[in-house]
Amino acid sequence: MAVTVRFAPSPTGRLHAGNMRTALFNWLFARKHGGRFLLRLDDTDAERSTEAFAEGIREDLAWLGIDRAEEVRQSDRFARYGAAVEKLKTSGRLYPSYETPEELELKRKRQLARGKPPVYDRAALKLTDADRAKLEAEGRKPHWRFLLEQRDVVWDDLVRGRQHVDAASLSDPVLVREDGTYLYTLPSVADDVDLGITHVIRGEDHVANTAPQIQLFEALDAKPPAFGHHSLLVGADGQALSKRDRSLAIEGLRAGGIEALAVASYAATLGTPDPVAPHASLDELVPGFDLAKLSRAPARFDPNELRLLNARFLHALPYDAVADRLHEMGVGGGETFWEAVRGNLAVLADAKFWWLVVKGPLEPVIADRALCRKAAELLPPEPWDVNVWTAWSAAVKEATGAKGKALFGPLRLALTGREDGPELKQLLPLIVRERASARLEGKTA
Repeated sequence: MAVTVRFAPSPTGRLHAGNMRTALFNWLFARKHGGRFLLRLDDTDAERSTEAFAEGIREDLAWLGIDRAEEVRQSDRFARYGAAVEKLKTSGRLYPSYETPEELELKRKRQLARGKPPVYDRAALKLTDADRAKLEAEGRKPHWRFLLEQRDVVWDDLVRGRQHVDAASLSDPVLVREDGTYLYTLPSVADDVDLGITHVIRGEDHVANTAPQIQLFEALDAKPPAFGHHSLLVGADGQALSKRDRSLAIEGLRAGGIEALAVASYAATLGTPDPVAPHASLDELVPGFDLAKLSRAPARFDPNELRLLNARFLHALPYDAVADRLHEMGVGGGETFWEAVRGNLAVLADAKFWWLVVKGPLEPVIADRALCRKAAELLPPEPWDVNVWTAWSAAVKEATGAKGKALFGPLRLALTGREDGPELKQLLPLIVRERASARLEGKTA
């Protein structure tokens, strides 16, 4: 069977660094094995799910370069879930329970007080038809629990290796609430069966769900997929990331000027022994991707490290890769300008700043008026190329006796208004003679 994976976000918010990493892992795994990547919107929470968030998720994936073979929505599949419920009821694997949340919490506290694990005691299985009728006459509606087989459940995790869970240590999970709505487990398994999902790659916070889900696959007469549970992200300080931190949202990273391929390159190597390095395309990441490389230790997401990687990515970009975006930003100068400034960019928007430095108007900073006046007198006639700076600065040095910082500092401040930046031998021909002369004389130009 061909490899088929899915990414299953809930459209109750935008993608953040954590679930983006899961999406990327699934996409890379599918691409490496010649398989299919599906987007499944888990939108059964009608109150919190919105079409705006769904569209935002699509936009975020598209920005990252992650394409999909198909999109499905759980809200379109309620009939299928109903059929699965009836099958489980018929086979005796789904049973009604009538305890209120308060009663269940009381049971839990009593078990803990006695030093026992807070596992549901299956009291509902002892109810007679008369007992159930009485409870329903009182206005109680049942929630429906999946009857686990009390046996060891074993699977070979693609990241964590051999795993086993004694199902006797687990509570029978609730699949259907009192109001008839579904919890995550049933729709997820039913979808995976129908969509032919062969591999489920997700965060390790789902490990606890896996044993009940494997039994649910089997109860629905389906072969369970392979599972791989990767470690979760933590901050540079080792603390858990906040999903509400907008700077960690894909939308926020994009607004902050971080390049999509820098994000993907960073996310793909986090938690692996591979060096963090920029890649020119997602396809470049595919050959080196291997779930077996992932460490079980939490992966540290450092925004500063991502920004440094973003700068390295920009510094290596050829002009053709950014020409259209520079034009949209109103930045001219062509390849000559790009070659001059790209090594000084942290984000692409910085190019606009340097274009304004070149084209003006700019208010110069005159740190040594006498030196700048002499430098203006010594400006050679145009045309200029990258060699003009060397010849001109040498002439100014000879005429004034200034050298080192005393020479180059005042010239840079006058020409660019900054103490540092791109090499002046590349900027000076772009500034042009008339503008350079005016700035050296202290005029805004």
